[in-house]
Amino acid sequence: MKLTRRALVKAGTGAVTTGAIAGCLDDIDPASAQIDAGYAAFFTLWDWAEQVSGDAIDFENPVGTGEAGHGWQPSGDLTRNVADTGAFVYLDTPEFSWAQDLAATLESDYDTVAVIDGLEGLEDRLLRWDHEVDTGGHDGNDHDETESDDHEGHDHDETDYDPHVWLDPVIAGEIVDTIATGLADADPDNADTYEENAAAYVDDLESLDERLQDLFGSADRRTAVFAGHDSFTYLQDRYGFELHTPVGVSPQETPSSGEISETISLIDDEGIETILYDPFEAPTGEYPQLVETLLRDSTATDAMPLSHLSGTLSAWEDEGWGYREQMEEINLPALREVVDAQ
Repeated sequence: MKLTRRALVKAGTGAVTTGAIAGCLDDIDPASAQIDAGYAAFFTLWDWAEQVSGDAIDFENPVGTGEAGHGWQPSGDLTRNVADTGAFVYLDTPEFSWAQDLAATLESDYDTVAVIDGLEGLEDRLLRWDHEVDTGGHDGNDHDETESDDHEGHDHDETDYDPHVWLDPVIAGEIVDTIATGLADADPDNADTYEENAAAYVDDLESLDERLQDLFGSADRRTAVFAGHDSFTYLQDRYGFELHTPVGVSPQETPSSGEISETISLIDDEGIETILYDPFEAPTGEYPQLVETLLRDSTATDAMPLSHLSGTLSAWEDEGWGYREQMEEINLPALREVVDAQ
């Protein structure tokens, strides 16, 4: 990550409503669009776009430090700022509806911007919100072989699907390749650079996948508890473990007393000692209230953060951590602890 570049958030940036988006590009000069700059819709896509582009393109992330990318809503004139650049990387999913609206406007009214959907070609790999994870344990490759069979020949509402594909390092590699292809199509002069950078980064993701396979291959347990919203299904499905949460799929949901009691019983019955939590709910280091409740009322004695990687915190930004570093420095130690891996 090039942390010396422009700040992630400019004062006053952001999009407003779809109606406002449609009318704000009339006085933009197409000749002003430069492929040496671009935007990515949230932290992980920004990091991947930076990794792929190297020094060729200066990407910005409009989501502020400490904020989670999914569920975020911009304000101001982000559309104009994006239209003044040469590329926009996003995920075409309702959880990023502002980015869908912005991408549609760019494609219809301002075709000098390369609009790159990281989910392109992955429709048959998406998991439903109610997907049941097999915790029997596998080598991390079953997901690829089964998901396309489940979805083939069916039309589904896109809101049925969990968007957190970036947490699966195998699918992450495919998204990185998609970003590289999109940038190469828009900027052929630097195509070799994008291809080489993407290949090197995909190698890193493959190494991360191998480490996760080894971790869960040596795990003594397959169940853990996460005191946050349900966002790790792709990771669970890839490596065959269960991450129970009393919170639903929305970060705004509040667990009921019954759901909390069920979680406490699970902790006690399974002998779970460490609870995982969302560090974006505790940016200054204190435990979230739900964690405090579970620690008070169960036999668990400790808690560790587990990042959903849709944003970054100030301390991580100071360290220069991107997607891979958050996985290695935050998630791998936490997962190793809760599944009692070697």
